[in-house]
Amino acid sequence: MVIKELPVAYTLEEYFALDALETERRYEYIDGEIRDVSGGTDTHSAIKVNTTSYLHYQLRGGDCAVRNSDMCVRISPTRYVFPDLSAFCGEPELDADRTTLRNPIMATEVTSPSSYHIDHVQKLAFYRSLPSMRLFLIVEQQRPGATLHLRTDAGWHKRVYSELDDVIPLEALGCQLPLAEIYRDIAFAP
Repeated sequence: MVIKELPVAYTLEEYFALDALETERRYEYIDGEIRDVSGGTDTHSAIKVNTTSYLHYQLRGGDCAVRNSDMCVRISPTRYVFPDLSAFCGEPELDADRTTLRNPIMATEVTSPSSYHIDHVQKLAFYRSLPSMRLFLIVEQQRPGATLHLRTDAGWHKRVYSELDDVIPLEALGCQLPLAEIYRDIAFAP
């Protein structure tokens, strides 16, 4: 007889306790499952820094602001995630601990082979479920490329960018993001 171990379901309180204790790692909470989302490659880190820095520069002094991957985003009462970048316009709606954003207008995920399905399927569905969300950008790590999911009055639309001279319009933030800036100083294997 083969005995299968059942997955452990954690309470939200257990998740918050872990998050409060752990300062070096980041964990997402999805319907009772806790996932470690810490770490990443040098390329992953460089893409995040390039994108966050460029958008921060574009948005400074305006009504919108960008946050790095330290800011948690509340998807629902049972789903908390850490996008690689998030942005909001106007006043941020934060949970009482001021570490969780409830009204992002944009989220960005830098994908890798191991997170491809999660980013393109699961997180896409999560972010699209947020009433405040207008832009979800998935940035490729292995080669130049980005997929923008854009909410309009007619619904969600998908746009793909794959050339370094492409410029991604982020109208909801009032700015643009050149693909060349995302991949500044990054060399890809031939």
